[in-house]
Amino acid sequence: MERVKTGIKDYQDYLPFMEGKTLREIDILKDKLKDKRIAMVNATEYGGGVAEILHSLVPLFRGLGFPMDWWKMFGEEEFYNITKTFHNRLQGEAGPLKEREIETYLKFIKMNAREMADWDYDFVVIHDPQPAGLIDFRKGGEGTRWIWRCHIDTSQPNKKYWDFLYRFIIKYDASIFTMKEFVKEDAHLRNIHYITPSIDPLSPKNIPMEKKEAQRIVGKFGINVNRPLITQISRFDPWKDPLGVIESYKLVKKEFPSVQLALVGSMASDDPEGWDYLYRTLRRAGEDYDINIITNFNGITSREVNAFQTASDIIIQKSIREGFGLTVTEGLWKGTPVIGGKAGGIKLQIEEGKTGYLVETVEECAQKILILLRNTSLAEEMTRAGKEKVRREFLITRSLLNYLRLFDSLLYNHLS
Repeated sequence: MERVKTGIKDYQDYLPFMEGKTLREIDILKDKLKDKRIAMVNATEYGGGVAEILHSLVPLFRGLGFPMDWWKMFGEEEFYNITKTFHNRLQGEAGPLKEREIETYLKFIKMNAREMADWDYDFVVIHDPQPAGLIDFRKGGEGTRWIWRCHIDTSQPNKKYWDFLYRFIIKYDASIFTMKEFVKEDAHLRNIHYITPSIDPLSPKNIPMEKKEAQRIVGKFGINVNRPLITQISRFDPWKDPLGVIESYKLVKKEFPSVQLALVGSMASDDPEGWDYLYRTLRRAGEDYDINIITNFNGITSREVNAFQTASDIIIQKSIREGFGLTVTEGLWKGTPVIGGKAGGIKLQIEEGKTGYLVETVEECAQKILILLRNTSLAEEMTRAGKEKVRREFLITRSLLNYLRLFDSLLYNHLS
């Protein structure tokens, strides 16, 4: 494993986003947990929602005075291929668990565990399946609390893969899931907590951007800013259903010929399957030059993502399975209408007809797009409600408080 270098965020900068009650509770917990050492562990430094959250959460904890470290796993293509299979199977994909997959997973777990020899943390938070097996090499003495944080939709997992993972996660002192339906009824885990992911309102992706500036930026990628723009921002992954988004767009275009579609995605180092699906998406788009497929290799950074979310008329996140869907949160925060798949954590964010629309089919998605394109006053009403919901429930300061509550409960309440 390798320690990720992070800066420090000034906690004072986030005060405008918090209510007095939240501020007081954070101050109390900060004093109770003073000097407690915390480690966050995940698979990769860049790409995907987990890394993005840690890029904000770790510096914010450090800004509060906590000695928090972030460790990323060492892995090779073989390991990332297998853990991507784990990810898909835990979200319900059919297929057998192969002995080679088990051997490779355990080999890399053992290899990464060597870096833990000198660990002396009070809390270790392990994110997702990739590093879950590190619990077998736990360090830090009996006083160290190990917590497994599941970011994916495990509501209907492949049984063989779940059983393999379960042998590790049952050993943790606590587990965090995004929502109750992700926890199997027969899972006898200790101290189950529910914490939603969150966005950083002061990150380059989420700071306010003027509409004209956003339009200037997206215009550099071939977008005609005088025509309607629909955007999905996600990995190129079957669970995100970019092919379904293209089909919905084609239905909309029959009635709204001027509409454009942007599919914007970041290619992550731990997602080799993503490249294969990107090529499938390109083939489905064909020679329709109103479909723009853009990745970080086209110069997309957080600022450009911000611009697409701000300049778009509608944000789509047509997921089939979804742990949470931070792009939904981001779209709502930008004041852009959002249509999401009726899946996982998206259902926590979108209140049907109030903060957006939930859809299950290509046809339904197209229908909702047309409603919003034709009714701007309805769209504006939804965006106001959506932004307020994010402010109350899904900002990084809420995650900070929830983690402090969890650490406090494990340290002082001696829950079992």
